[in-house]
Amino acid sequence: MKLIQIHPSDNAAVALEDIARGETLESSSLTALEDIRRGHKIALKDIPAGGDVVKYGCVIGQAKEDIPAGAWVHVHNVRTGLSEGGSYVYNHKIFPLPDTAPRTFMGFRRPDGRAAVRNELWIIPTVGCVNAFAQTLARENQQLVSGSVEGLCAFSHPFGCSQMGDDHAQTRKLLAALARHPNAGGVLVLGLGCENLTMEQFKEELGQWDDRRVKFLICQETEDELAAGAALLEELAEYSGTFRRVEIPAGELVVGMKCGGSDGFSGITANPTVGRFSDRLIALGGSTVLTEVPEMFGAESILFGRCADETVFRKAVSMVEDFKRYFISHGQVVYENPSPGNKAGGITTLEDKSCGCVQKGGRAQIVDVLRYGESVVHKGLNLLCGPGNDLVSATALTAAGAHLILFTTGRGTPFGAPAPTVKISTNTALFKAKPGWIDFNAGTVAEGETLDSAGERLLDFVLEIAGGKPAKSEQRGARDISIWKDGVVL
Repeated sequence: MKLIQIHPSDNAAVALEDIARGETLESSSLTALEDIRRGHKIALKDIPAGGDVVKYGCVIGQAKEDIPAGAWVHVHNVRTGLSEGGSYVYNHKIFPLPDTAPRTFMGFRRPDGRAAVRNELWIIPTVGCVNAFAQTLARENQQLVSGSVEGLCAFSHPFGCSQMGDDHAQTRKLLAALARHPNAGGVLVLGLGCENLTMEQFKEELGQWDDRRVKFLICQETEDELAAGAALLEELAEYSGTFRRVEIPAGELVVGMKCGGSDGFSGITANPTVGRFSDRLIALGGSTVLTEVPEMFGAESILFGRCADETVFRKAVSMVEDFKRYFISHGQVVYENPSPGNKAGGITTLEDKSCGCVQKGGRAQIVDVLRYGESVVHKGLNLLCGPGNDLVSATALTAAGAHLILFTTGRGTPFGAPAPTVKISTNTALFKAKPGWIDFNAGTVAEGETLDSAGERLLDFVLEIAGGKPAKSEQRGARDISIWKDGVVL
């Protein structure tokens, strides 16, 4: 099979293999009028100038010119139909979730009852000025990684000072949320002493903490910050080392979902595979989190009808509208999103990209909409306000409480967030080309595996990762954060 028509109403299909000009396709009488690369679209019928181009059963753009059947359908002859405006009506839809037998994983149980999939020591700087000290402490104290203590990481960032208003608040909120993350068995909060984000502010944002688990160090107030930091890390390691893996129901997992370096296969293989996984985890009582608001533009209707009630619907609409205003306030149009890599992989418009992106959300009800820096409180599918940038959104997913992150990609990327970041390839060629980057191959869906089978296989794999199997990004030491900013720097 060289083509896939995703929905019966589609007038454009996706090439599963390279198609040569003049080639007659499968049992149809369709003949390719030009070379069409794998992942790109071909017109199944004549599309008049100004007519809708349909994929996923949704309009993904309008034809700039007459497009004959068999022609390549892409940026040269299709334009976006999006604008800054939009109106939304709540039309509630409920879809059944799959029957799934109870599952468990081997994780850590924290004193407050929360589950964790890692037992690590985290160093969190309150300000970028102490990044070098944080990295030195992590590098020079790796001997503490032993027994059930599985890692020691420092999460550098450039902020915490010279910020105002919302940016200052977002930095404080994001860092405190990371400090509360259950995967951290011990946390060293490292400050300088004169930054805007004072230790007092940080503690107020953090709320109650266990002083066995969280330690604080202000570098300007100690003669030898490296010796003092090492001593505190040793105390944290002693406490963290008391935890052991125990059997925990899969329904206690929180999993973040994101994509990057998408291609024409993303919405056909990897993203709907993650959607099938999401439905299964939610059926088990678990939670998933979907972010990247700009990559919902044009596909909002696919999500909004699944909001559990009108309150959630209004929060979802507000999230999208606020993000559009964010674009407009910076003089940017809301629809210029697909990257050069996206376009090279076969994605034509933002609608095309978004309709593929939201496949990760499966068919479950949306139970809540979270602001940036907020954490999951309701079990089920959650939407999280955040940009599409890979590291910014993956950091936000971690701060929201995601134990691990599923990251689908058609082109590959080596980055990792604080939470284990599992890379899922949209195509088998990438899986084979980048074995040091890619954890799971969903390209098998294009080769005949059903989405339900792939989703079940992904659930098995996620439970292995939750049980301690390191993701490729963890093996390579790729652990970073990035904080969203909007305003001025003093």
